[in-house]
Amino acid sequence: MQVEMTVNGRAMSADVEPRTLLVHYLRDHLGLTGTNVGCDTSSCGACTIHVDGESVKSCTMLAVQARGAEVTTIEGLASNGDLHPMQQAFMECHGLQCGYCTPGMVMAATSLLNENPKPTEHEVREGLEGNLCRCTGYHNIVKAVLSASGQGGS
Repeated sequence: MQVEMTVNGRAMSADVEPRTLLVHYLRDHLGLTGTNVGCDTSSCGACTIHVDGESVKSCTMLAVQARGAEVTTIEGLASNGDLHPMQQAFMECHGLQCGYCTPGMVMAATSLLNENPKPTEHEVREGLEGNLCRCTGYHNIVKAVLSASGQGGS
């Protein structure tokens, strides 16, 4: 089946099996390995990306369902070699340890700030509850999101 979509600002096209998950299309067909496969059950959020501006767990969506969509992965957040403010905040606030959940967490956090530019700490924690981190205890992740929102945190 032919799949065409815009990924990180570039038109992409490929033949895929109808059952191909979007996460596997991104990783295996396009080589965008920043989108991680964590659980295959939509529980962890490591595969979170943006589809038409909305946060989506790409292990729950078929590639054919994204036909014609605008897809953004962690590789598409940086611009002209400059980190996205959320990526910068994660770095400055030490919002990662092993880093496995980080791409999905950054994508979910970016989506959260697009919907709620000045969230409270409680709203950040609630907004990221679908993304699991097994290393950090979330304290520095929350600090990073608040920092990226311009509310301090570092």
